Amino acid sequence: MRVSASSAALCAGLLLPGASATIYYAGVAQSGGEFAVWSATSAKGTGLPGRFGVDYQFISTSGVDIMTDEHKVNLHRVAFLLERMCPPSDGLGAKFNETHFDYFKEAIDYITKTKGAYAILDPHNYMRYNDPSSQPFSGSVIGNASDPTAATTEQFGAFWGELASRFADDEKVIFGLMNEPHDMPSSLVLENLQAATDAIRAAGAKNLIIAPGNSWTGGHAWTEGGDEASSNWMHKLVDPAANTAIDIHEYLDEDFSGGHTACTQDAATHLEGVTAWLREHKLKAFITEFGGSNTTACATMLEGMLDYMAQNDEYIGWTAWAAGPFWGPNSPCCTDQQQFGSLEPGSKAADGGPSLYDTIWVPVLQKKVPAELQWSGIASVDGGELTAKP
Repeated sequence: MRVSASSAALCAGLLLPGASATIYYAGVAQSGGEFAVWSATSAKGTGLPGRFGVDYQFISTSGVDIMTDEHKVNLHRVAFLLERMCPPSDGLGAKFNETHFDYFKEAIDYITKTKGAYAILDPHNYMRYNDPSSQPFSGSVIGNASDPTAATTEQFGAFWGELASRFADDEKVIFGLMNEPHDMPSSLVLENLQAATDAIRAAGAKNLIIAPGNSWTGGHAWTEGGDEASSNWMHKLVDPAANTAIDIHEYLDEDFSGGHTACTQDAATHLEGVTAWLREHKLKAFITEFGGSNTTACATMLEGMLDYMAQNDEYIGWTAWAAGPFWGPNSPCCTDQQQFGSLEPGSKAADGGPSLYDTIWVPVLQKKVPAELQWSGIASVDGGELTAKP
């Protein structure tokens, strides 16, 4: 999200005439673990490490309860910052801030072990590290050999190897390798993703991986950009466990940023290229960020987007942007900075009126959550047994 705040031999099939595509995982992004580091003056180090529960927080357990128990979602994408997990004083790698990690694991365990849902680990760093003060543009591009301050590709792999080893015994954890890489060579995106994938599998983790593309991992831009187009690179990612899906984001406003109230870009049209690419390479995908404002046009386009995913076999899951405990009246997307609240249950707009939870989640998105989802077994590109929420 720009405002606010793959692989070898994957098992997939063409959608046969008369067949139904299947969504196995559906839910909401939990945003808050990346909060409180932005600086109006780009002051490096702002908000780090931050005070858990005061400056940032990963989830609200009550919000997760409502989403999981009442709205029957089985997936939460939980954002965190690399700079909090791996303080810049130590550098990116296998050395963690253990206090911070414990808070993060507590949130993930609540989702997967207490609530029985699936959780995507989301390093919300735009393939950058060491300075989140002006995200999404600040910080050194990971693997940029011409930048002496940049973390290396090998360090990124070491980070993922360590994180994977700590969650390898939880089959409901999904490894989202990076949020929205952008403005960097696509070859470097692929190199970093491959290092992370190799390290995850070397750690013995069989968990589902979801891998982004370049250009903010936008579905509409997947085949654009000439030689740098994600479509020229991301199918080259090799996963020896054949359990990697593609991570796509798609907003519906004029510039695909999620910053504007008006929905003008129909997803069913703009996803045609990436869907054909997925089909060509026998890959599956999640759309882990999308959203819209509380307009009639947005409601229509959001419903159409979710219908499109449900009708195309290439898509197996989605999370809407965004819920989270610290949004208050602020909106995570799609409001031209008007304060309409978020998808967090119980949130309100700045005037005390209905929030996006009330006007978007409840009447539009929730009814598109399939009655049957996967509630047991390892998260997989093949999906699992579909049941109603236990």
